[in-house]
Amino acid sequence: MHYQETKYGFEWGAAKVQRYFSDEKKGWVTLGIETPKHKRGLQIYITKTGKVRIHSDGGEWIAPNAQAQPPRASP
Repeated sequence: MHYQETKYGFEWGAAKVQRYFSDEKKGWVTLGIETPKHKRGLQIYITKTGKVRIHSDGGEWIAPNAQAQPPRASP
């Protein structure tokens, strides 16, 4: 499988992972992932507390709310 380090990240298989930008004072970072089928890629924003937000051409990806799911039956 192809692996190569680049100036700002690495290529691994069909994925190209790069660091985009960060804010040392506020503590957040952004990464990008590009593939042949997602040429404009995904932008991953990570806060200093570890919260992750993912954006693509279609906007922000929203995770399903675990609390909105029906409760499990007790055994």
